[in-house]
Amino acid sequence: MDSFSLQALFNFIWGNDAILVALGFISLLSFIASLFLIPYFVVRIPVDYFAEKQRQPAPWAQQHFVIRWLVLIVKNLFGIVFIVLGLAMLVLPGQGLLTIFIGILLLNFPGKYRFERRLIRYPGVHRAIDWLRKRAGREPLIF
Repeated sequence: MDSFSLQALFNFIWGNDAILVALGFISLLSFIASLFLIPYFVVRIPVDYFAEKQRQPAPWAQQHFVIRWLVLIVKNLFGIVFIVLGLAMLVLPGQGLLTIFIGILLLNFPGKYRFERRLIRYPGVHRAIDWLRKRAGREPLIF
C-alpha cells in the first residue's frame, strides 16, 4: 500500500555517510546558534510584554504596506525555522523548549498572544527566561 516506512528511512540515512555528516553538522550548527540567538532574543522581550490583556501594536504597523508585509514574511519564516530547530533540539543537543518558544513569538496566528501568555507561565519556561534575563542584567518579565 505505502512504499514509505520509517524503517526504510532509517536504513537509508544510516547507509549514507554524507547524510550522517550533514545531520551531524546541522545539529552542531543549530546547537551553537541556539547558544547565541536564544539569549539575544529573550533579553530583548520588553519587560511588560505579557502584562497587558491585549497585544501591543508592532513597531512596523504604521509603515508602508510593502515594508509591513516584507517584515511579516521574514519574521514568520524565522519563526518556522526556530520551531523546526527547537523540535530537533528536543532530541539533539540544544535548548529545544526555549527555541520553540522564540519561534512561536516570531510567528503570527490568531490567538497567539493568549497562547504566549499561557506558555510563559509554565515554571520551566519562566525560570529559564528569567535566568537568561538576569544574566544579561535585565529585569524579569512581569505579568
